Amino acid sequence: MGINFNRAEFVLSAVNAANFVRDGRPQVTFAGRSNVGKSSVINRILNRKNFARVGATPGKTTQINYFRIDDKIYFTDLPGYGYAKVSKGERDRWGMLMERYFAEAGLVTLGVLIVDARHKPTADDITMCDYFKSTGCPLIVVANKLDKLKKSEIEPNIARVRETLELDESVILIPFSAEKGIGKTELISAIEQYCG
Repeated sequence: MGINFNRAEFVLSAVNAANFVRDGRPQVTFAGRSNVGKSSVINRILNRKNFARVGATPGKTTQINYFRIDDKIYFTDLPGYGYAKVSKGERDRWGMLMERYFAEAGLVTLGVLIVDARHKPTADDITMCDYFKSTGCPLIVVANKLDKLKKSEIEPNIARVRETLELDESVILIPFSAEKGIGKTELISAIEQYCG
């Protein structure tokens, strides 16, 4: 009994904790730096072009977007982080929203952290990874932009991601390319394993 990822609808944007969806359906929570291609990864899974809006300016999404998938689960899209041009007030608001979100038990069923396969994860990536670990929920790390790496770089870069984020062997780490669709099947089956 799989999930039909082609059946997706936008539900709402939560700007504060009162708006969080709490209807008991599993929630797959996506997080990543502002320009890591988070929307592209979501669009790739859902076979849509511009479903999760790709922001013209990184860091513009300052609310939590909920998408209902096949009426069974939610994709919860957290605001991108680590973008320098965002005001301090905006960053503080983001931080408070994240703290409220991660502090509430039962919101995260499965975490999906998207990092850039080309670079060592940033301090912000490590912080976000720790947020996910603090929930005790399963975590999948998606190393996006794989198509930008030479073949010889893939293995060492993936190993560096695992090491920097201090992921134990139980954490699924998926080399991914939103551009080419590499890793899509693995990501879908991992989501179904935890939420199907």
